[in-house]
Parts: sequence; structure tokens; C-alpha cells
Amino acid sequence: MKKYWIDARKWDKKIVTTAIESGADAVLVEKGYSKKVKELGLIKTISEDGDIKFNKDVIAMEIKSKKDELDAAKIDKTKSIILKTRDWSIIPLENLIAQSVDIIANVESAKEAKVALEILEKGVNGILLSTTNLNEIKKTGRLVKEIQEQISLVKAKITKIDPVGSGDRVCIDTCTNMEEGQGMLVGNSSSGMFLIHSESVENPYVAARPFRVNAGAVHAYVRVSDNKTRYLSEIETGDKVLVVDSKGNAQEAIVGRNKTERRPMMLVEAVLDDKKISLILQNAETIRFVKPSGKPISLVNLKIGDEVIAYTENAGRHFGMKIDETIKEK
Repeated sequence: MKKYWIDARKWDKKIVTTAIESGADAVLVEKGYSKKVKELGLIKTISEDGDIKFNKDVIAMEIKSKKDELDAAKIDKTKSIILKTRDWSIIPLENLIAQSVDIIANVESAKEAKVALEILEKGVNGILLSTTNLNEIKKTGRLVKEIQEQISLVKAKITKIDPVGSGDRVCIDTCTNMEEGQGMLVGNSSSGMFLIHSESVENPYVAARPFRVNAGAVHAYVRVSDNKTRYLSEIETGDKVLVVDSKGNAQEAIVGRNKTERRPMMLVEAVLDDKKISLILQNAETIRFVKPSGKPISLVNLKIGDEVIAYTENAGRHFGMKIDETIKEK
């Protein structure tokens, strides 16, 4: 998700406390000030002696010419670049975003932040807000939270629904109440996932639990932020997962609990463009997929030939990160 950093190099206690209250991820401070920040609250610091090392993990540049833009594109892709552009020029940012440079745009207002976060429909990876206006810090914080990751979803046709015996399945209970059409992307392979609906649907036998997704077997992958995946068995309290709706809008949710229990399991397979995707999940009426209309459909009502919402990609994964490598999973 988008990073929200605050420039607090001109030390002001009110700026730091407002940054913490507004959900900022980190504050940029001068060397020697990290301890003072930690006394005010739990937040990362960006400094030569901070949690994020300035001039090592992250560097700052100002784009004044095409040469500066080309130099920025050559910087190690593992580093973040705080970029300031002359007269708030968008073109250099567009060019660098297209080259997958990790850009943190240096902005001075929520209005500038909104533009930077929406460039090329993808936006920069984050912003560094430089302002002494406390209301602007709060306003920008709300804006960053509202910016959602967009995931391209597709339709898949169900080809197999078979009981496979008992296994360990995972319910992910979050600190977020989900609505109709929302759930998580889960699959036996990271290259193909189903949108599994939350338990937000009323049921005559079981109370709705809109904070929960009964996601699948312990080995399955679930999509998290920053274009990564995790095994369901790895998810713990305090982790973050992606909540995705039927239109592909995604937002982070904090995990409150991972509930793993042994239950009867079902294998579901589907195809899209001759590609097979699958998932093993609990055999129960409260487990729901999502139809292209955005409406949930219970596993017990699912039939061969039905279409459901899914996600697919070509690249493989290594420790949850996408890589261009030949990987076959069956």
C-alpha cells in the first residue's frame, strides 16, 4: 500500500504527534532526533541513524532536467527515492513510474499528494509531506487511507467440485467488517486465485461474521499488500492482508486472529483461457465464492459451468514475491 511519510526535519513536537495520530508510516528527522520521536509514540524514523537509513535505504533528489530524470532511473531499484520536481512537473514522475522506480513524491499539500498518488492510474509508491499545517497532515492522512490498490480480476468457469477428506483449514479474522462482494484472494497456486467471500452474509443457522473469511487449507496462498502472497498458515495476529471487492478495489485489513481447525475439505477447480486454477477449502454452506455480478454464491450451491471471480498472473513466486522464473505447480 502507499507509504505516508512526514518531513519533520524542522523539529516540532506537534508535527510528530499529529503525524502519529494521522496514521503516518514514518517521519523524516535529522540525525540524533529518532529517540525524541520514539518518546512520543511508535512510528518509524527516517534518518542517518533511524529505522530507515537516509542516504542508504532512501535518498533524496530534485528533478531539474532530463539528465536528473535519467540519473534517477539508474539508481538501485532496492532503494526508495524521495523526488522533488520543479514547479510540480508530472511528466518526470510518469516516466519513472513506468520504469518501476520506487518513488516517494515530495509534496506540500493534500492536493499535490492526490495528484501524485493517481499518476498513470498507478501512482507513486508513497509521499513525503513537507508542511507545518497540522490540518493538512490530517487531511493527507485521510486521503492516503482512501487510496486503494487496484487488482485486475477475471471470470473463471468451474470444472470440478470434489470432496477430498479432512484437512486443516484457516479462518482469517480481521479488524475490519467486510460488506457484500468483499473477501480475499486465495488459491492453491499464486498464479491463480479465487475471490473467497467474507462471512458477511446472513444465514439462518449461523450468525454473520463480517470480519471473517473462511479462506482455505493451510497450504494455500493469500494475497497481501505490495503485490506479495503469504501462506495461510503463516498469517498471525497483527499481520495485514488484502480485502478485495468484486471490482478489484483492494484495501489492507489488520489480522486479529488466525483460526485453524480440522474440517471436511472440498477441491474446487476452474479454467480461464485454458489455464486451470484450484483451491482446497472447507466443505460448508458458509463458504462462498463471488459471481461476476458481485453477488456471493455458496459452495454447496456451486455447479459445474458456473462462473466466478478469480485472479491470475504468469510469474512465479519466491518467498511471496513475484519473479520471472519457470515454476510449475500441480
